[in-house]
Formats: sequence, structure tokens, C-alpha cells
Amino acid sequence: MSYIKFDKSKLINLEYSLSKELVRTSRSGAYASTTLVGCNTRKYHGLLVAPQPGIDHDLHVLLSNLDVTVMQREAEFNLGLHKFPGNVYNPRGHKYVRDFEADPIPRITYRLGGVVLSMERLFHTHDERIMIKYTLLEAHSPTKLRFKPFLAFRNIHALTRENVYFNNKYHQVKNGIQVEMYEGYTPLFMQFSKGTEYTHVPDWYYNIEYFREQERGYDYQEDLYVPGFFETSIKKGESIVFSAGLRQAHAPSLKRIFDAEIAKRVPRSNFENCLINSAQQLLIKQGSESSVIAGLPWHGMHGRDTFVALPGLTLVKRDYKMFRAVVKSMSEMMNGPLFPSHREGRELKYHSIDASLWFIWALQQYYIISGNRAKIWKDYGKLIKKILNGYRKGTDFGFGMDKDSLISSYSDLYGLTWMNARVNDKPVTPRNGKAVEINALWYNAVCFALELAEKEKDQAFAKQWKTTPEKIRNSFIGLFWDQDKAFLADFADGARKSWDVRPNQIIAVSLRYSPLSDLMKRNVLYVVEKELLTPRGLRSLSPKNKAYKGNCEGNENERSARLHQGTAWPWLLGHYAEAKFNLDGNKALQEIQKIYSGFEAEMPEDGIGSISEYYAGDPPYKAGGAISQAWNVAELLRMQWLINQNKNKKEE
Repeated sequence: MSYIKFDKSKLINLEYSLSKELVRTSRSGAYASTTLVGCNTRKYHGLLVAPQPGIDHDLHVLLSNLDVTVMQREAEFNLGLHKFPGNVYNPRGHKYVRDFEADPIPRITYRLGGVVLSMERLFHTHDERIMIKYTLLEAHSPTKLRFKPFLAFRNIHALTRENVYFNNKYHQVKNGIQVEMYEGYTPLFMQFSKGTEYTHVPDWYYNIEYFREQERGYDYQEDLYVPGFFETSIKKGESIVFSAGLRQAHAPSLKRIFDAEIAKRVPRSNFENCLINSAQQLLIKQGSESSVIAGLPWHGMHGRDTFVALPGLTLVKRDYKMFRAVVKSMSEMMNGPLFPSHREGRELKYHSIDASLWFIWALQQYYIISGNRAKIWKDYGKLIKKILNGYRKGTDFGFGMDKDSLISSYSDLYGLTWMNARVNDKPVTPRNGKAVEINALWYNAVCFALELAEKEKDQAFAKQWKTTPEKIRNSFIGLFWDQDKAFLADFADGARKSWDVRPNQIIAVSLRYSPLSDLMKRNVLYVVEKELLTPRGLRSLSPKNKAYKGNCEGNENERSARLHQGTAWPWLLGHYAEAKFNLDGNKALQEIQKIYSGFEAEMPEDGIGSISEYYAGDPPYKAGGAISQAWNVAELLRMQWLINQNKNKKEE
């Protein structure tokens, strides 16, 4: 029986089944995503969504959906499902769904009349290819299947309409066809494991709706192109595999390839395995570049998210090779001491002042977890020096080390910290000046670099930086600490300090090198526990603050305005857990284990088997944003590693 279960009686209830989403990726960066019953509710949904470097280096929806019709004698049963204007769902194939299993791969069972048909979907590990296996489990008369592909050929952030520019031609290939709707696209190959009869009848289906986009305040209707349909007979007990990919497959081998791919899967047989499986979906290798997807389905590479997530995605499972590969690729994108904040098409942007400090933190985790300490300075010492010297000298956005040895930055256009939401091209929480977590990370980075340098007898570096930590510590406490308030200011801009209770201060408690005394740490932890801690993350703002927003709903501007004003962020729980263990050791085990285990309830929700981007700050802590977020998955895995480490200490 599958670990992730669904109420069979609710599967045909669209309010229930359309709230559950699936996403699977290949290591090449392509993905497939849709809802539990196969009805696309977002413009980001599709059965084959793949990079198109020949157009804009972005992801594009090629195959949006595939409708399957079961034919027996004079009867036809269409298993497809699309939403049209007027809240009309057609052809309503969900009413035939009788069961869903998630392990080892998604498997839906349909029952219609005397026919029982199963459908299993998987994404090829390394290839841009969706594979769907149909098995006829029961049938009392001759049966045929008809397959109707719905094509989009458009960027994931856009929608398409019928137009005169599309190419309605096709080319016959082994057991299928090749199509290329527009010039510049990689051809799409649709093939079957057995011979089929293809009928070319080009047509458009109009005004298909994606209600999730409507809820989010975006355009939500599009027209999809159907080039024709495939038909083939199927016998009881027989399986047919459909493949859609960017390269022609060896059609007779599709069944064998499908079975071999299943064997590679981490079974989602328990909570931890679901997280591990999800982590694998977020690690990408395109050519020589290895990267982390910040969140599925719409986020790409983000520098800050990459380094926050990298230890949990790789190190805790001893995947040191992937860790080093991502570091190498990211290092090649550096602009002076800065890693890219994100990528827009082919262009790298550098709006993140802390990504480089998170990089050094990630190296520190590598140092702690791997035990391979001697090579850190040898392999990465030059990079660390480049970053520290660059920060001390200063760079864009008025960013650099001041006379007090703290780091400051200014921008009226961008949020330079992780609280980077914007409305009308202005940051919602700009946090100009000196931000608390930036300077905590800065202190930790300098101390860690000195530790490495001294072990490897790099006397020149040690001499140059040895007095800096004390200067940072004294300035940090003098600027951010208030004895009466007994917590840390969130940022200081000249004489103005923000005493909004936010979670950024927890990072000053979690880091291996902290400028705070133990008493200060306990006071910070007390405030965080009292005002920010929820079962789904640390709130981004205290509910006591009049600017607090307990949910993150509405159109794009409304969501952006609320994003860091109270929403709960799971990734911060990794730092909360580490702070607790730093202060209380294994006495914190029960509490941290309870927080970690509490996320198991999310496995059948929203993005099935993964953790969403953020959660409402108010009960019942409704999920929002991307359905699988890298740093959330990663920090839960690292939290489990911390739990195990402290269990081992207790046993000793």
C-alpha cells in the first residue's frame, strides 16, 4: 500500500483533487506538473516543460496535456479533464478515477463500465522526456485507445492564443510523429512502444482556463493546438508506453526504459524518503553547469537559495560530488565578490548582498559534515579571500564594510536581503543600512576563514584579519542589542533602528560563530519562540506588529506586499533547531523532533511529497507559493541530520 494515501471517495470531488499537485523533474531541468486528476490549473502545468536555449534560455510548455479515450464497440469514454468558461469542466474524465498511488511513481486507476485501466507517469532521470504507461487490467470486449495531444509551445510565464504563425506540419517517425509549432523550438517527438495509427486533423481548443492564475490576478485563458490523434488496440494485461521528448526515442525499447527508470527512484515510502526524493528533483545538471532550482514550478536558479539549500540537499546524504559541482558552476558566475542573485533569461543579476556569505556558511557545513577539513582552504581559500576582501573594499549598492567593521548596503530599487519582495518596482521591506543577519553571517565568515587559515598555516591571511572579529563583535552588540528590549534590531540605517520583531535575528544564534553571549542568545530565542514560532515555520513579522498580515493572498501586488509581513517560512526552522541545540543540546530533541515530524502531514497536500514555499502565519497555516521549495526541503533534511547528531551524543 502506498505511503501517500488519498480518500478514494474524494478523488472525484474537484475541490479536493484539484488542490493536490504533482511535479517531477529531470536532471536536465525539464519537468512535468499537473493536478492529481490531470486537469491543469496553472499556466506552469504541463506534461513536458523544457528549457529552450534556442529561444530565451527559459522553460517552455511544449506538451500541455494528453487526453485518452477508451473505446469499446460503440461506446467512448474520454478520461481527459479541462476547465472552460462558465465553470464548465469537460470531458469530465475525473468521474472514472477510482484510485491513486504515489509510490514508487504516480499511478491512477480508472474504472469505466467493464474496463479497468491504469496510468503511470514518470520523468526520465537525465532526458527531457515524459513517459506514460497505460495498462489494461480488465476488459470484457475488444478495446482501443485514442490519444489526443494538446500543444502550447510557449514560455511558462506566458499564455498562447490561436495564431497564423504556427506550423501545422508533422513528420512521421517510428511509432509516432515529430512536430515543431514555431521556428526556433526544439522539435517534439511523440512516440509509442507499439505501432499506432495517426490521423492528422489540426484543430484549436479555445479558452481553456487555469483558475489558479485567475486567483493570483494573472491572465488565465489560453488556446491549445491539437495536431491530430493516435489510435491503437490494447489487450487485457497489455501495457503501452507513450513518450514525449526532445529527441527521438528507440520506440521498441520504451517499456524497458520505463521499467529501468522506476528502479532508479527513491521510494516515497516514508516521510524522510519523500524529502530525499524531492531534494533530487531540485538538483539540476545542464551540460557542464550544475545548479539548484529554488522552487518548482516557476522559480529558477537563485544564488542565496542555492547556498542555503545546498547542505541539506547534498551533504546530509553524503553527495559531496554534487555539492562541489554546484559550487564550481556558481563560482564561474561570480561578479567580483558577488554570486548572482538570479537569472533572467540569459542574463545574470547581482542583487543579493548575502549570497556570498551563505556560500561561506555552506562551506562551513561541508567542513562540519564531511570531516574533510584539510581540503577546504586548499580548494576554496582563494574564493573565500576574494569574497572577504571584496566585502571589505565595497561594491555595488553602497555595499561594503564601514569603519565599524560592519557591512552596510543601500538600494531604493531592490531588496538586497532575502526579504526582497517588491511592489511597483519598490522594495516592500528595503532594510537599508546594516541588516542583522548579514552582519551575523559576516562575523561567522571571517571567524571561519581564520579558523581554516590558522589550521593550514596561512599566516599572511591570519595576520591581516585576526583583529577583525573582535571589532565586528563589539560593533554588532553596540548597534543591534538593546538591554531593555532583550532582542536584536532587525536593521539599522544611520540613527534609525528597526525594532520590528523579525526572524532574521535567529541566524545570529544558530551560527557556529556568533557575536552574542549565551544570555543574549537565550533572550533572542525567547522572543522568537514567543512571537514568531509556528508549526510551519518562523513568521516573518510578529503578530503584535500592526503591519502584520496573517495570510498571503490576493493579486501579485497584494501578495508581494504581504510576503514578508507575517507569512511563516519553513527554512528558518533549520536555524531555530540549530539555535536550540547550540544552547540546550539533546534537551531540545523532543521539541525539534516534534516540529520536524509535524511536516509529515504536508506530504499528501499541495505539492504532493514536498514542502511549499511559505505558509500563512495564522492557523491553519495554509500553504502558498511554489509547491516545492528547495531551502525548505533542504533545511528539514538538515534538521533531521541535527536530530540524529544530538541523539548520538545522548547515547554516548
